[in-house]
Amino acid sequence: MLQKMLPKLLFALLIGGGLLALSSRQPPLADVSPEDALATFQLAEGFQIELVASEPLISDPVAMEIDERGRLYVVEMHGYPLELSGSGKVVLLTDTDQDGRMDQSQVFADKLTLPTGIMRWKQGVIVTDAPNVLYLEDADGDGRAEIRDTLLTGFARSNPQHNLNSPLLGLDNWIYLGHEGAVSTQAFQKEFGDRGGDVQYPGRKNSPHLPDNAQGRGVRFRPDHTALEMLSGRTQFGHTFDSWGRYFTVSNANHAMHQVVPAAYLNRNPNLLVSNATQTISDHGAAAEVFSITKNPLNQLLTDLGVFTSACGSNYYQGGLFPAPFDRVSFVAEPVSNLVHADVLRDEGATFTASRLYPDKEFLASTDALFRPVNLYTGPDGALYVTDYHRQIIEHPEWMADDVVHSGALYNGTDKGRLYRITPKGTPPASWQRDLARELTNVELRQKLADPNGWWRRTAQRLLIDRHATADIPALQRMATEEPNPLGRLHALWTLEGLVAISPQLLEKVLDDPIPGLRENAIKLAEPFLNQAFLNKNPDLTLKLLFLQNDTDAKVRFQLLGTLGFLESPEAIKAREDILFRDIQDPWVQIAALSARPTESNHLLNAVLDRYDSGNEAHRSLVQRLSTLSGTGGTAAEIKTILDRSLQPELGKHSGWQGAVLQGLAQGLKNNKAVLSSLRTEQKLLMNSALTHPSEAVREGSVQLLRLVGLPDGDASKAAQSVATKIATTQKESAGNRTAALHFLALQSQNSHIDLLKKLIVPNEPLPVQLAALSTLSARPGPAVSQFSTANWASLGPEVRNAAINTFLENNQRVGLLLDALENRTIDPTSIGWPRTVRLMNYRDIPLRTRARALLANPSSGRAEVVAQYAPALRMEGNTTKGRMVFSKNCSACHQIGGALGTPYGPDLATIRNRRVESIMGDILNPAFSIADGYDLWNIEMKSGETVQGLVATESPTALTLRGYGGEETIIPRQNIQSLKSLNVSVMPAGLESQISPEDMADLLAFLKKGA
Repeated sequence: MLQKMLPKLLFALLIGGGLLALSSRQPPLADVSPEDALATFQLAEGFQIELVASEPLISDPVAMEIDERGRLYVVEMHGYPLELSGSGKVVLLTDTDQDGRMDQSQVFADKLTLPTGIMRWKQGVIVTDAPNVLYLEDADGDGRAEIRDTLLTGFARSNPQHNLNSPLLGLDNWIYLGHEGAVSTQAFQKEFGDRGGDVQYPGRKNSPHLPDNAQGRGVRFRPDHTALEMLSGRTQFGHTFDSWGRYFTVSNANHAMHQVVPAAYLNRNPNLLVSNATQTISDHGAAAEVFSITKNPLNQLLTDLGVFTSACGSNYYQGGLFPAPFDRVSFVAEPVSNLVHADVLRDEGATFTASRLYPDKEFLASTDALFRPVNLYTGPDGALYVTDYHRQIIEHPEWMADDVVHSGALYNGTDKGRLYRITPKGTPPASWQRDLARELTNVELRQKLADPNGWWRRTAQRLLIDRHATADIPALQRMATEEPNPLGRLHALWTLEGLVAISPQLLEKVLDDPIPGLRENAIKLAEPFLNQAFLNKNPDLTLKLLFLQNDTDAKVRFQLLGTLGFLESPEAIKAREDILFRDIQDPWVQIAALSARPTESNHLLNAVLDRYDSGNEAHRSLVQRLSTLSGTGGTAAEIKTILDRSLQPELGKHSGWQGAVLQGLAQGLKNNKAVLSSLRTEQKLLMNSALTHPSEAVREGSVQLLRLVGLPDGDASKAAQSVATKIATTQKESAGNRTAALHFLALQSQNSHIDLLKKLIVPNEPLPVQLAALSTLSARPGPAVSQFSTANWASLGPEVRNAAINTFLENNQRVGLLLDALENRTIDPTSIGWPRTVRLMNYRDIPLRTRARALLANPSSGRAEVVAQYAPALRMEGNTTKGRMVFSKNCSACHQIGGALGTPYGPDLATIRNRRVESIMGDILNPAFSIADGYDLWNIEMKSGETVQGLVATESPTALTLRGYGGEETIIPRQNIQSLKSLNVSVMPAGLESQISPEDMADLLAFLKKGA
C-alpha cells in the first residue's frame, strides 16, 4: 500500500538516499527556449497563451505596468536572493513591427537594489525598492528617467520575500503598498538585518510618521495630500481589489484573504482587542492543495509539496474580455509549483468564500520546472499577463540546505525571463502600443470610466484627477446617478472624491441606487460629513443612512454598521444594535459593532445578557468580546460588579453567559495591569468558584482569572490544592471539572503533583483530562514532561502525541531531548509535522538546528539495495493503462485516487502526482521509511482481554474509532481500554517488489503521476 507524502516534508529519496534539493554536484537544469516553452503549458479550455517578451530583451522580471500611452515597463530584480549592489532595473519594451511581441528594450532606470513593484503615477512611475518608495520620471522624453525622488522611506530591508512591494492604486484614490513585518534572519544578518524605522515622507515637515516599520502592517498613502496610514492587516507579495473596492491579500501559504475591517474603525476603540482583521476565504484550505504537472520539479529543503507554498501576485480579474464566470474570479501565482490558480468568489455575509474554478486542475500549469510565475497583470486589452521570473532557485538561502547555498547555483537563470499573454481563443495579438499612441480628451476619459475593462476605468479616473478636471464635475455628477453601467457610476463617484467635489446631496441620491455596491460605497463616502455640526444643518443625510439599516444586502448593512460607529446619537446606537442582532451570526459584524467609540459597551453587554440564548454560539462569542472590552478599559469598580454577578449561580431563562464573561474579562485584564492589583480581594471567591461552581465554563473562567490575579497565601490555598487534586483524580467527576482542576493545579509553579499528572496521561482517561495533565506537567520547569513523553511515547494516543511534540519545543533543553528521541527512533520523524519541522530545521540555536537538519532532511533508507534494483523503472516510459491494472491488483484494496477506484483504508493518492517519481517509488519499496501521519498501526488491549489492531481514524474525549483492513470502523470506548500502543510500523507491508517487476513499477508510476 502506497504511503501518502509526508505533509510538506522532503523525505524523498534519490537512489541510495539523499535530498531532492539541488546538490552542489548537479548542473543547471536544461532550459526550454521561449518558443518551445508554449508547448509545456496546460491551459484552461477556451483560452490561448502567447509570448509577449523574453530574454535577451528582459531578465529576472518581477512586475510590469502599461501606461496610457502604451509604454510597457518591466521591473527586473537581478539581485535576489543575496546581492545588494544596485543591479535592479526598470526597462521599457517596444513592439516596433506591431506584431504583438516586443522586439526592443531600453533601460528606463537602473541602480535599484531589490525593486519589487511598479505603478504609473503623474508623468512617471512609482517603484518600490526597500527601504524606499521611489518616483521616477522621464522629463525630456528620451526614454530614461532623469527625475528620481523618494516619496516614502523607513521600510525594513529584511528577507526580500517579505519586503515592501506592489504599489497599487485603489478605487478610493489611495496607493496601497504590499508590506509585512521584517523577518528575523540568522544566516544573513549583515545583508538583511535591517528591521526598518519610522515610515515617513522624507523632508516634509509635520508630515505623518508610522512607527516601527509601520508595525509590520500594510500601508496606504496619498502623495498629493501628504496622507499616510497603516492598514489593519498585511500582505506578503501582491494584493488586489474587486470591482467594488474590497481588498484582498496573500501570503505564501495562504492564497486568498480578505481584509474585512478597516484600520480606521479598529482605531476608534483601542480597548477592542482584534488580533486579525483579515479573513481566510478559501473553502479548500489555507495551505490549499495545488495540481502541479511539473516534470522533475526543483524543491529545496523547506519547500512544501502539493500545496501552496509561494502564493503571490494575486489579481482579481476585471478585464471584461474573459467569459463568465471570470467577472468574479481571482487569480494567484504559485511559482514553486509552476502554475497559476483560479478561484471563484462568492458573497458570504461581510466577507467572501473562494472556491476552485477547476476542481482538480489549475488555470495554467507547466511541465517546465523553470516556469516561475510571480506576478499577474490585467492589460488595456483585457488580457491576463503572466510575469515569469524563470529562475532555477527561487527560495531564499535562509531556508535552504547549506550545500545549495554554496553550490554556485543561486543565480542560475538570471539572464532569462518571460512575459506571457492569455486571452480567449481567437483573440488577435496585442495592439495597445499602437492603439494608445494619442492622448485622450477629458470627454473620452469620462466615457472610459464606464469601460468593461477595469484597467481603463482605473486609468481614466487617475488621469481626470491628475488633470484637475474641475470643468467636468457637472458631467461627472450626472454620470454618478445616470450612467447605465453601474461600474461607470461608481468610478464617476470616486473621481469626484479625487476632485474634492462630493456633496451630501449627491450621496443622498446614490444611497437610493438599486445596485448594492454603489450604496455600500456611498455610505463609505459619507463618513467625512459625519460630524455633529454638519449633521445639525444637514439632517437628511443621516436619515438616509439610518434608513439603510434594513437594507437587503449584507455588505451594505456591514458597511453601515462600520460607518455609524463614528456617530454617538441615540438613533445611531439603536441602528447599530439592530444590525448587530440581525446579523449576529457573522463574527465580523460583532467586531464592527464593537469598534464604535467605547461609550456604550456596558449598555450593549446588558442588552445581550437580557436576550442571551445559551444555545447560540454567536451570543456567547459576543458576550466574551464585550467582556474583553470591559476588562481592557473598565475601572476596578465596574469589573468587580461584573465579576460578582458572574460568579453567582446561573438562574433564569437567559442564563449560561457567566463563563463567557469570565473568560472575556481574563483576556482583557491582561492589558489592564492597574486594575489587577485591586482584584486581589476576589482571590478566595475565584478560588472557591474554580473548584465548586456547578458550571464547567465558570470554573475554567475562574482559573483563567486566577492566572492573572494569583492565589492567596496561607492555608486556604493549600486546602484548595487538596480539593483540586481530589477532583482531578475522581473519574466520576465530569471531564470539564477535572480539566479545570488540573488547570488550577498548574497555577503552582513548583515541581508538585508530577507523579499524579503522569498517572492521568493514559489512554483510558478522557482525552481532555490527558491533555490538561500534559499541559500542567509541561508548566513545571525542567525536562520532566519531555522525559515522560519519550519514555511513554508508544502508549500515547495521536492527539496526546501531537500536544507532546509542542511541549518539546519550549526551550533548548527540551529540543535536545526531542532530537535524541528522533536519533534513536523512539519518536518517528513523521510525528513532527511540517510547521514544527520548519521550526526545528531553522531553529535559533545553531548546533540544534544542524542536528535537526541532519535528522529531518537526510534520513537513510533501510532498503536502499531494493530501491537501487528498481532504478531502471525511473528511466522507462510507463503505460498508464497497464499501470491502472497494477494499481487495481496491488494497491486498490487499501487506497483510492480522488475518492474512487479502491478502498479508503490508507491515504487517498489524488495528490501523489505532485511528487517526484523517485519519492513515490521510495515509499512503495520502503513503506516503513516514511509512515504518513495518521497511518501507523496501533495495538489496543481491551480490559476484556481482546486485542485489536488498526488505524486510529478519529478520537473524541470518550472514545477512539479504529479503522481496520478494508475500511471497516469500530468505535472503542476509552473506559474499555487496558493499553494502547503504537507498533511504529506502517500498515503497508514491505515486499511489494516480490509482486511487481521494474516494468510494472514504471507503469504504476506513470498511472499515479497522471491520476485517476
